[in-house]
Amino acid sequence: RPGTMYRDIGSNIERVAKKRGCQVVKTYCGHGIGELFHTAPNVPHYSKNKAVGVMKAGHIFTIEPMINLGGWRDRTWPDDWTAVTADGSKSAQFEHTFLVTEDGYEILTMRDGEPRMAWDLTKQQR
Repeated sequence: RPGTMYRDIGSNIERVAKKRGCQVVKTYCGHGIGELFHTAPNVPHYSKNKAVGVMKAGHIFTIEPMINLGGWRDRTWPDDWTAVTADGSKSAQFEHTFLVTEDGYEILTMRDGEPRMAWDLTKQQR
């Protein structure tokens, strides 16, 4: 919502991940979307980051954390695209695009009938 610092997103993501025994990869971050696709602000997904900027109505940005069951470190395959965990643990990555509105936000990439960022253990693959 307007007035929220972009750096606060990372603290919230990391808090939820750690509460569930997971770690957040620090290599990748969300980003602003404007006339250029990947633009400011950078939106790190971990706490104690140095992201600058405050959300204002009309800002559009992504969050796209990579959450690991093991450590937070990652490696990139020789194809320069595929990211894997450094310790071989399982990982998941998702991305959503947000629009900051006058009184909150809208998830632009949310599909009809999709839950709002809910964690459902019954849907977890084994």
